[in-house]
Amino acid sequence: MPLHLTKVAFGHDSLASLEERARLRAEQGSGLLLTTRYLPKRHGEIVPGGSLYWIIKHQLVARSPIIGFGEAEGGRVAIELGRELIVVEPRRKRAHQGWRYLEDADAPVDLGGGAEGVGAMPAALIGRLSDLALL
Repeated sequence: MPLHLTKVAFGHDSLASLEERARLRAEQGSGLLLTTRYLPKRHGEIVPGGSLYWIIKHQLVARSPIIGFGEAEGGRVAIELGRELIVVEPRRKRAHQGWRYLEDADAPVDLGGGAEGVGAMPAALIGRLSDLALL
């Protein structure tokens, strides 16, 4: 079972904003490349099969598959993400700096084909609907 990472989607106040960024990157033919100071100690458990789960307004709302780790400028570590952004069942998650590990058993499930329009909803509404078991 793969290990995952969580990270705040800095600069994004909605899932729609994050989806737009992912769409633009995909049109450019590139995935997203994040840089960090340190290689995660458990990186071998993350690839293959792990994802980066995005936090917006204290909710895990989407994930991006992690393709691999590499080197970046200035001795930093690059985390290469896939082009797709997969909407997940919203789950409360406190904001934090940097990234944190997420065990596969604790990861939210992907929303299926019936998730059209969910990305346009405010994160607070998605969380409330999830709390009521309506989403």
